[in-house]
This record gives sequence, C-alpha cells and structure tokens, in this order.
Amino acid sequence: MTQRLPVIDAHHHVWDLAVRDQEWITGEELAPIRRTFTLADLEPEARAAGVVATVLVQTVTVAEETPEFLALADGSALVAGVVGWTDLTAPDVADTLAALRALPGGDRLVGIRHQVQGEPDPEWLLRPDVRRGLRAVADAGLVYDLIVRPHQLPAAVRAAALLPGLTFVLDHAGKPPVASGSTHPWADGLRALAALPNTVCKLSGLVTEADHRSWTVDDLRPYAETVIEAFGPDRLMFGSDWPVCGLAAPYADVLGAARELTGRLTEDERRRVLAATARRVYGLRGPAV
Repeated sequence: MTQRLPVIDAHHHVWDLAVRDQEWITGEELAPIRRTFTLADLEPEARAAGVVATVLVQTVTVAEETPEFLALADGSALVAGVVGWTDLTAPDVADTLAALRALPGGDRLVGIRHQVQGEPDPEWLLRPDVRRGLRAVADAGLVYDLIVRPHQLPAAVRAAALLPGLTFVLDHAGKPPVASGSTHPWADGLRALAALPNTVCKLSGLVTEADHRSWTVDDLRPYAETVIEAFGPDRLMFGSDWPVCGLAAPYADVLGAARELTGRLTEDERRRVLAATARRVYGLRGPAV
C-alpha cells in the first residue's frame, strides 16, 4: 500500500556543464556525476517511482542559476518549486527577491539556500548581514534551506531561534556521519534544532553519507529514526538528492529506502513524509501537485 502513496521529491538538482562548470565535482569519487543532468534525465525515473512533483534546489553560488531554474520550472509539469540562491549579505537582497518573483516561473520560487557547509566560519549564519538577509527571505514569504555539517548545527539553532518568523528546512538531516556509525554530536544538534517550532527536516542525503559501495537500510536506520523521533511526520519530508544520490544508489532504491525507513509509521504519517509536508511547507501549487 505504501508504494501507491503519491510522492513529492523535495530535493533534487540539475546542471549543464555546457552552461557552467560545477567546480565542486572533483576527484575520482565524484567522477560518475561529472556530466550534464537534465530534467529529461530525471523525469522517467521520477515518474516510474511514483513521484508527482519535485523541488529543484540550487547547486552553486551563481546569481544566474536561479533565473535559469525558474525558467525550467515554468516549462515543466514536474517541478513545482525552486529553492534558489541569492547573496543574503547584499544590501538590496529584498529587491533581488522581488525581481526573481517577477521573472517567468517566479511563482515557483519557494525558498533560498546558501552553501553554508562550505563557509569556514562555523557561525556564518549569525553574522548581522546574514541575519538581515534571512529576515528579507522571511518577509518575502519564502523558506530557508539549511545545508550545514554537524559542527554548524549549533549556529543554525541560534539563527532559527533569533528568527522565529522564518521556516528553516534542514537539508540531508544535517549530514550525519553514517559511514562511521557514530551519532554524536550530530544527534544532539539535530534534536536542539527540532525543538524549535519553525524548523523542518529532509529525509534525504543519507545514502551519500554512508559507504557508497556497501550501505544497507539498516546502516541508515539509526539516523532516520533519530530524525523521525525529533521532527515527527508533520515536519519531515522526503528528498532524493538526485543526481548526487547516484554515487551510492539508483533513484528507485533511494525512494525504496525511504519507504522502508518510514515503514513503522501509519499510512497517514507516511503520506505526510512522502508528500504532504513538502506541499505545505513550500506552499506548492499547480497541476503537478
């Protein structure tokens, strides 16, 4: 019965290396994804897996990417929302967000994300200029996707507490060290974030934090159960992290793992994790939803 539930994939990417390089795709380990990935590549996999809508998420800190993604969404029956990028520290960030909303596909802009995981300052989110930008995101009616590593979770907790009017969506469950088998201090930071009512979490990215060659669902289970217990199905949403997930598993296997990891929930609770939470948090509309 679970497999018949509709799915919203709340986290995937696309990129075209002919348009711009993805400088983060380096080394032998990432070589399998150093090529162009388009919506045409994703759609048959997603539809076959029962996905009815998706959220396309930024990949690089380049201003031109977000308008490109909005245009893609505008012409897509699958992409219901876009989480883009803009410079949160810019004095005119509010004007930039308004301009993005006015573009073709601008009604699909649902959130903003910055690659905080790459910032050397573990308290980058607490900088006054960043907090001013985050307030502009809240004022625009958008959510903020958090991409952080475990050591950056304390600053994320403080930022979310300081900005109760902004919904923070934690990508990839805060990137727990699945391959090592450890849960601390990640679990403490995750629970502290979940204690704040304006936070949500994505059940995504776990397979790429595991051993790419030999992971099992049981390897992911302690992390998924921690997330489910901390956030609950009303604040938890599925994301594939395609095509990055391809480093560890095909699309169908990633969704299959999520279905298995949520198997102890009721059907209504699984429905929320697989679709309803994403629809509500991102305010997704249109025929794709």
